Amino acid sequence: MALLLETSLGDIVIDLEVDACPKTSENFLKLSKVYYYNLNAFFNVSKDFLAQAGDPSATGTGGESIWSYIASQRGESGVSRYFTPEIDPRLKHTHKGTVSMAVAPSIEGQPAGGCGSQFFITLADNIEYLDGKHAVFGHVVEGMDTLDKINEVFVDQEGRPFKDIRIRHVVILDDPFPDPPGLEVPAEPPLRPSDNSTRIAEDEDVLEELPEEEVEEARRKKAAEAAALTLEMVGDLPFANVRPPENVLFVCKLNPVTRDEDLELIFSRFGTIMSCQVIRDKKTGDSLQYAFIEFDKREDAEQAYFKMQNVLVDDRRIWVDFSQSVARSNTSWSNNPRIGGPKATRGGARGGARGGIGRGTFGGREDLEPTKRYREDGRFDGDRYGMVFDVLGRWLFTKAPSKKSWSQQI
Repeated sequence: MALLLETSLGDIVIDLEVDACPKTSENFLKLSKVYYYNLNAFFNVSKDFLAQAGDPSATGTGGESIWSYIASQRGESGVSRYFTPEIDPRLKHTHKGTVSMAVAPSIEGQPAGGCGSQFFITLADNIEYLDGKHAVFGHVVEGMDTLDKINEVFVDQEGRPFKDIRIRHVVILDDPFPDPPGLEVPAEPPLRPSDNSTRIAEDEDVLEELPEEEVEEARRKKAAEAAALTLEMVGDLPFANVRPPENVLFVCKLNPVTRDEDLELIFSRFGTIMSCQVIRDKKTGDSLQYAFIEFDKREDAEQAYFKMQNVLVDDRRIWVDFSQSVARSNTSWSNNPRIGGPKATRGGARGGARGGIGRGTFGGREDLEPTKRYREDGRFDGDRYGMVFDVLGRWLFTKAPSKKSWSQQI
């Protein structure tokens, strides 16, 4: 009598010793019938020794016999978890591919140890050490190449493969035993392993190489994330995963004589403009020939984007695109991070928030918040220590202004 184990590394056909070990064979067949072994992992693999499976928890401490399984499904008690091993002295671990039921020691709450559901397959010949200790009940007749693959896997110090080897399905080729009373076959096999493994998945190829385009895209994404995190740390971004506003246009190639009022007048025909600012040099005040225009609605910004591209303004053909910048500080666009904020006024460039609309926001979005700075505005909280400054070879520890400060020579 035989059955087929479909594993993630190949198929294994096992011929059972139903005459010499009837109870063990029946237990193995009926557990297979109720999908007990489906998605079980080979949790213990020792090179040139054995490969062990049959524990749904993949810990080496789980598993039960078919009779215990039926009782637990029906809510009955008093049925032993294990059954007495059928150790036949004529069946030995002399050949590679010998299938044995693991004999568990007695545990608390059980009268004696015995066989449950865990089994192993030998990976080498002449392992006499196991004779008389575990119950041989079958032999592998097909799939020796699969055993060779299992024998070569990489394992950790506890013998667990780094990449899961699982029994995907068990096909019963012949079953001479009637079903025990109360046996109910589930409507479908399990879809997920019950051991919650964090190992490399059995269907995952760790050596698979992605196309160059995907590798380059992933590299650029990581570089962008790292750059965004750096900008967040230095305070240029409110947070690393901030998105650019969708209602702000970036306009460049401007004539140096073009003013905020000129752009606002030209673009206002597409909708209400919340702010319009030509960016200027911090020292000279000269135009840097680009500007940001914030619309009240995204749809208005989209219409302006399509209509104003390459339009002639003050004898210059301008370039219009959606802004990718998040450098706006509340109500002011500037290349100076110190300009702007809740206290910004309209004294400089025109186009600040009007009527309170947009105040306290970033790029017209109210869901963004500025980075919280330590001791912002130079205020201290109670007696808590402030920041530590390295001043000419000294560590200066500061406390609240009303307290005494001191220094410690390095």
